[in-house]
Amino acid sequence: MAHNAVTAGYASVFRPGLFDGQVVIVTGGGSGIGRCTAHELASLGARLALVGRKQDKLDTVLAELRQDVPEVVAAGWSCDIRDEAAVAATVADILKHFGRIDGLVNNAGGQFPAPLSQINQKGWETVVRNNLTGGFLMARECFTQWMADHGGAIVNIIADMWGGMPNMGHSGAARAGMLNFTETAACEWGAANVRVNAVAPGWIASSGMDTYPDWMGPVIRSMREKVPLQRLGSEAEVSAAIVFLLSPAAGFISGSCIRVDGAVPNARPNYALPKHRKSTAFDGFHRAVMPKVLQED
Repeated sequence: MAHNAVTAGYASVFRPGLFDGQVVIVTGGGSGIGRCTAHELASLGARLALVGRKQDKLDTVLAELRQDVPEVVAAGWSCDIRDEAAVAATVADILKHFGRIDGLVNNAGGQFPAPLSQINQKGWETVVRNNLTGGFLMARECFTQWMADHGGAIVNIIADMWGGMPNMGHSGAARAGMLNFTETAACEWGAANVRVNAVAPGWIASSGMDTYPDWMGPVIRSMREKVPLQRLGSEAEVSAAIVFLLSPAAGFISGSCIRVDGAVPNARPNYALPKHRKSTAFDGFHRAVMPKVLQED
């Protein structure tokens, strides 16, 4: 599904110039799905504010963007989205820099694998603050500082948490909360012409897979067998859903969630999934690299 070197520009399915003149914030923009989405939005003319905890990772992505899209207007902000004051200040600074905020991709988050019985309060609260509270703070500040008076679109990135998330219970609870927040915000903020939606990635071949401990390797490599489409998804397939929800074509979609998961939640224990290789990933991201854990497959 992935290249090891840059071969061409981003192969988006959307028309060139779709986001000309618009400013989009992408949190977690220094790696994985956030990095991919930033590249696609840049290729479509968006001006980008990348937010993340590590400035060096943001700088690397900004350098990539300037190499691939020389005319791109983009900047990075180091911010811990769990810190209310820091989020408010970051959004204010982005507004001062760009003068507007048309879209927010609430992608930042993180978790660690562990059974519920081994998660202490600090670990639980850290993940909930990463995956729920931080997204709420970013959305609230974008709304109160700009979108309440000018409209906009927010896309919250959650996860395939339907039916629970064994070994990721803290993240599952937070992601389920973010879905409910999405539905509430879509109602409350509709009068301001602010659309709020979610994208729920399933098992995506992304750099985040290389952050898990070694014992997760065999689990990750066997995941495709439990997917009706018998493969993992690509970062570009998630980015395409995000870009669609930000676009004018989704103008009457709010409070919804797009699953990008190959129908995993629809698989059932009493149905043996046929093995096949008929489904091919959309490989639009020219800088995608296969995670190391999957290169052993």
